[in-house]
Amino acid sequence: MKRKLILPFILILCFASQLVLAQQDYSLVIEGFDWGPAVNKVVLAKGENELSTDPSDYVVQVTRTYEQAEQPIQPASGKRMVISAYPSDAEGNRVKNGPYVTLNLQVGPSLSLGSPFQYLGRNVWVDYKLSITNTQTLEVWNREADRVMPLIDEFDLTGKFTHESIDLTYASFSPKKTKEKKPLIIWLHGGGEGGTDTTVPLLANRAANHASDEIQDYFGGAYVLVPQTPTFWMNNGTGYTRGDVDDIYFVALKALIDDYVAKHPDIDTNRIYVGGCSNGGYMSLKLILEYPDYFAAGYISALAYSGEFFSAEQAKSIRQMPIWFVHAKDDFTTRADQTVIPIYEKLMNSGAKDVHFSLYDHVVDITGVFGGEDYHYPGHFSWIYSHANKAQRDYDGSPVMVDGQPVTIMQWLALQRR
Repeated sequence: MKRKLILPFILILCFASQLVLAQQDYSLVIEGFDWGPAVNKVVLAKGENELSTDPSDYVVQVTRTYEQAEQPIQPASGKRMVISAYPSDAEGNRVKNGPYVTLNLQVGPSLSLGSPFQYLGRNVWVDYKLSITNTQTLEVWNREADRVMPLIDEFDLTGKFTHESIDLTYASFSPKKTKEKKPLIIWLHGGGEGGTDTTVPLLANRAANHASDEIQDYFGGAYVLVPQTPTFWMNNGTGYTRGDVDDIYFVALKALIDDYVAKHPDIDTNRIYVGGCSNGGYMSLKLILEYPDYFAAGYISALAYSGEFFSAEQAKSIRQMPIWFVHAKDDFTTRADQTVIPIYEKLMNSGAKDVHFSLYDHVVDITGVFGGEDYHYPGHFSWIYSHANKAQRDYDGSPVMVDGQPVTIMQWLALQRR
């Protein structure tokens, strides 16, 4: 009798083992948030069984590795919390009776396990692997089949340009074609997004949001150009410039912009806007100083240009240029009193009429989900207000007004013409 029971028991164990070891496909959904990128969804391909939409039925285990790191990536592994589950299409969009099931994963600024990036002197992609188990059926998904990156997938990520031995890469977004010419929004990344992978400057601080419906609507559709340096914009060839000497990139960068505009004749050359954060804020101001008749306006966050190297003569030369600065008082990377405040004051003293400056005490959680005003990001992250189109106050705390109406930074930018 015992022998008859043993064989079925062994068969059950073998069957369960085969289910656990079977490789089934999943797709990652990666989106940019105020604090950076996160894997916020995972899409499961259905097998023979109908999949559960009960989030408690799933265990999601993640490992994060990077071969070139001198030390193990931290956090290297752990569990992700499943918030909800629903039938979907292959891209994670909710669809009734969809052929996939999407798991919504918990994300947040303090949940580093959710990030596919690691900062190692600059932001890099880690090898991000999941193992998802349905605890009821013992089905396992442990093989990545695809990655979905909303907004980023709408960009051309393949741009390359060389000028006098300087190689630059770039991502670009093209609006729908119409009879009207379209403006061009240029975004220049910070010091941590250099390299040759153009997804990094789009995801690291939500720059891709310039292609969102909200911001595109203000401009009636706009091209978006996101150049990338292989190192950092403030590179003077032997170290950092703070504005005291030329960097090695601004001439090649301007040539890239000229080339891109020439290849897209429907760009309105009277509506070319340049902005960036930190290193990219430096480069935005550098381009405005070098080519004051080219741009229609600038929008600059966490400016890294040193005020002591910005002269009254320079301020006078660009006093007609509309510029909106965004910064935080507790930015200890680019200190406001050493960078943006003296530059702003010199511009205002020169007679500038359309220069604005949103100076925040802290960079806070603008979503209200993670603590609101009580949650403080690092003060250097003031670009959050720009990308999310939340900057709307001037240096004295009053709202920025156009024709008697308060405007946000992107509403204001869209109104500027050369």
